[in-house]
Amino acid sequence: MGDTVRKVDSGLAIVVIVVSILGIIGAIVAAIGSGKLYEQVGKGGLSIDREAPSGPAPGSAAARAEAEAEIRQLVEAKSARREARGEPPLDVEAEVAALTRPQGHDEALRDEVRQLVIARNERRIRRGEEPLDVESEVERQLRDIGA
Repeated sequence: MGDTVRKVDSGLAIVVIVVSILGIIGAIVAAIGSGKLYEQVGKGGLSIDREAPSGPAPGSAAARAEAEAEIRQLVEAKSARREARGEPPLDVEAEVAALTRPQGHDEALRDEVRQLVIARNERRIRRGEEPLDVESEVERQLRDIGA
């Protein structure tokens, strides 16, 4: 009985080693055979990270025209819902003009941005750098945040 157990133990070790080697070889073949498949994972028409954005460039005349057309559609739909409820319709042109009109800057926001620019200038001066023009920097930052 003891001789049979030793034969099974030695045979089991050989089987484990052979299966492990075959598994490693299979993994290497699969990795080489996949090529660039793994680089394409997550890319395609439904992915979030598209390489080329669709539509006009933000801030361009075409983008503003597209936004105005969409706003007009939304206001017209709102007016139609009001009419269906028996309420008076909206003046679509006046609503669209009010929604697309450039907004003036809130003075409190302008003051806060000015304080931040002044603080940044103080840090620049301490580092030995040239200070920024406060008013032009305030205008640039307000433009950047879309205010």
